[in-house]
Order: sequence, then C-alpha cells, then structure tokens
Amino acid sequence: MSKQESLAEDAALCCSPVMREPLSAEQSAELARVFKAIGEPVRLRLLSLIASHAGGEACVCDLTGAFELSGPTISHHLKVLREAGVIEGERRGTWIYYRVRPETLSAVSAMLMPADAGAVTA
Repeated sequence: MSKQESLAEDAALCCSPVMREPLSAEQSAELARVFKAIGEPVRLRLLSLIASHAGGEACVCDLTGAFELSGPTISHHLKVLREAGVIEGERRGTWIYYRVRPETLSAVSAMLMPADAGAVTA
C-alpha cells in the first residue's frame, strides 16, 4: 500500500463525515438549523431539562419555573427547538409535554463523530 493510500485510509477511519467530504447544500442547511436552535443558552438548557426529566419528557409547566423568563418567551424557545426537529410536543389537556427526538441528535452526532470512535481496538 502506498503512503498516499495509507493516509487516505487513515483519514476515512478517523474523520467525521463533515471532514471526509463536503456537505451538500441540504445537509449543511439542516445541520445549521439544528446548531442554531441548540446554540442559544436558554434553548440548550431547555433541551437538557427535557432530556433529563423523569421519563424523558417534561410538561411546559415543569420548564417555566427554571428560568426568570416569561411564559411566552419560553414558548418561543420551545417552538424554535420543535421547528428544528430537536424536540416534539404532545398536547394533553391544557399542557404540552415535550420530549427529545433522539434521531435528530443521533444524526447530528454521526455527522461530527469520527468514523472509528465506536471501534474497539485490540
């Protein structure tokens, strides 16, 4: 195997998909939308509160008390997370219960994680 082939193989094993090949316009738009949604401190904290809540879901009534923000402001942040596909909500009576969409976080993680991160070395 030539040195160039060996380097190419090493790069394929260690680099995330983002570094192996350019993202398509669609991929970069979707990834940016998720990053923008979770890149704001209140939204990142909301995501964490929802994910770590008992049963993996939280009522909006459980979230508002954690912030010194108005209900409409919290609702706006939840809407941004929902529109980015990071969380989903289900109305139950007068309240909405939110849960994380693991498939979205897994897809983002897979784009950034080196290909060999899950590999076991002997």
